[in-house]
Amino acid sequence: MNPMFNAPSSIFVETYPTEGTKPTVAIKDCIDIAGRVTACGSRALAGSLPAQRHAAVVQVLADAGWRIAAKASMHELAYGMTGINGWTGTVPNPLYPGRIAGGSSSGSAAAVAAGLVDVALGSDTGGSVRLPAACCGVIGLKSTYGRLSRDGVHPVHSSQDCVGVFAGSLDLLDRAMALMDPTYGQAEVGPMRIGTVIAEADEEIAQAVAGAVTASPHSVRPFYLPLMQEAFEAGVILMAAEAHEAYAHLLASGLLGADVEARLRAAPAMATPDKIAWAQNIRRDVTLAIDAALTACDILALPTLPAFPPMLDDLGDPAAVLRLSALVRPFNLSGHPALSLPLATPSGRPAALQLVAAKGQDARLSAAARHIPFIDITTRTNA
Repeated sequence: MNPMFNAPSSIFVETYPTEGTKPTVAIKDCIDIAGRVTACGSRALAGSLPAQRHAAVVQVLADAGWRIAAKASMHELAYGMTGINGWTGTVPNPLYPGRIAGGSSSGSAAAVAAGLVDVALGSDTGGSVRLPAACCGVIGLKSTYGRLSRDGVHPVHSSQDCVGVFAGSLDLLDRAMALMDPTYGQAEVGPMRIGTVIAEADEEIAQAVAGAVTASPHSVRPFYLPLMQEAFEAGVILMAAEAHEAYAHLLASGLLGADVEARLRAAPAMATPDKIAWAQNIRRDVTLAIDAALTACDILALPTLPAFPPMLDDLGDPAAVLRLSALVRPFNLSGHPALSLPLATPSGRPAALQLVAAKGQDARLSAAARHIPFIDITTRTNA
């Protein structure tokens, strides 16, 4: 590792000695590392037995000689979007000090942004890779649902969660994905048809996204994608139901952070049987709509976040923080792969472009991105 600054302890739960020349990787605290407790960022799980073996995705990287450098901090139980954690500490934003690092894979994004590791693994149930990638100014991929093994990833059951990758370059992203799934392969590298999804976003962010896409050789046209608001709401409902199912037993411990405890207690009212049934219907309809859109276009493009990440001391209304995930959650609900790329803005605040491809076409996202100007975190200049 060649860190750009000394990492506060809140980025990592644990660090491990590494030797060699292969890439270094940090692992989110909800992904098993053999011999280590998987606490999911929660004091309530700190007394769990150590994992008996690596998660499947960790094992293949280790077998290839990649150096497991650290266990990364996270928003408790992967049920929050700020990276604030009263037990392990708030994860700082290395490149945009004072702003939230995002969540829930906050430590993974910050570790890559700080240059502490080459690659980090996270998980993405409602934007938990793409959102912190956008906040911290790094590349973040949510893989196609079910593509990467969730064996050894917590919670055990999820209808939206996917293993994702943070990287300092597209080359490293591709290498990690090809190891974890040898079918990842290589996609065509020529110009593609991009549909820019009509979406509400801060004007400066919208202009950065439009400028990046139109500066590429790809053919570009506006595209209306229906049910985005409904898909956002449905994703929130299903995540609440599944989080409650997985972690409600921890409420009796008295050891949960106040924010997560409040969310878990509110989940049954948010995710009633009728609401779950509605959400499942929206899942079906929006999946069909996105599938249809991706027959007319090779790639969909839209902002990762509709607004700039807030400052830690000015989080305001929790509903406004939740709205940061409005443009990422629909693709958890549908299961499509999505890639977040950091963009420059006139004000110097973090913005990001989200690219979406057909299911199983994860490599096409990287191929498309190679023709789009984005911020290269290895040099902090346009790629």
